[in-house]
Amino acid sequence: MQTTVLRIGTRGSALALAQAAETRARLMAAHALPEEAFEIVVISTSGDRILDRPLAEAGGKGLFTKELEEALLDGRIDIAVHSSKDMPTVLPEGLCLSAFLPREDPRDVFVGRAAATLAELPRGAVVGSSSLRRQALIRRRRPDLRVETFRGNVQTRLRKLDEGHADGTMLALAGLKRLAREDVATEVLALDDFPPAPGQGAICIESRVGDRRVEQMVAAIGHEPTASALACERAFLAALDGSCRTPIAGLAEIDGGRLRFRGLILTPDGQTAHDVGMDGSAGDAAAIGRRAGETVRAKAGADFFEGWT
Repeated sequence: MQTTVLRIGTRGSALALAQAAETRARLMAAHALPEEAFEIVVISTSGDRILDRPLAEAGGKGLFTKELEEALLDGRIDIAVHSSKDMPTVLPEGLCLSAFLPREDPRDVFVGRAAATLAELPRGAVVGSSSLRRQALIRRRRPDLRVETFRGNVQTRLRKLDEGHADGTMLALAGLKRLAREDVATEVLALDDFPPAPGQGAICIESRVGDRRVEQMVAAIGHEPTASALACERAFLAALDGSCRTPIAGLAEIDGGRLRFRGLILTPDGQTAHDVGMDGSAGDAAAIGRRAGETVRAKAGADFFEGWT
């Protein structure tokens, strides 16, 4: 009788379960193991339960990871599967990001009801989003629109849209693809206009430091170019003390052994922004990200960050 080889911890949303299932499928293929060798353990997080206020007011990104990390540390699960953009830059002692799966499309999409594109929305139309980055970028492009906080998973936000709570919303294309729902997008937004959140589109695996059995298993499904890109983006975030309270965008792209990074910081109203671009060897990914963060912080000046946190 087959016994469980690995317990995979995940949130319970449809998207989180799809990401856990993708991770399981890759592990099955890499190690020639049947599905029953992997147990998917659903864990409710604070971020899933707190829906009545913005994440920044409730405690930030860690709300989507805290309970999963507790389960890792006390041995209830062997790995936790996350959306990389939900991960704080500092992890609890004893835990590490041990692998990144190949990145999906990092772009944002607009899902419109009053109009098919953001540009075509009438003045005063309501766009719902829970992301400070998206809110700031919307205000930067269309200061005449009303931007309101829109919490919930993909299905909840689409339902709210259908119920008339907003005239449009923005979602990650990667999540829609993983749910086979990309058909709901009415506009795919250009990276130059709507740069993504650091980590957007990439699934990461968190595990215990020094757990060699788990490290060896997940190493077989890790994608090195995505790991390099994320090392750069997370270093950029760390240099800016980035959290859910700060509108920050950043994307590293790998071409062969070269890395190209573009980052952006904005004020919440979208009216002041500073960007940065750096290129270099993929092997220097973290250093490039850190230098980009330090550069844009110096460019913006200390006053720029007052009131963000």
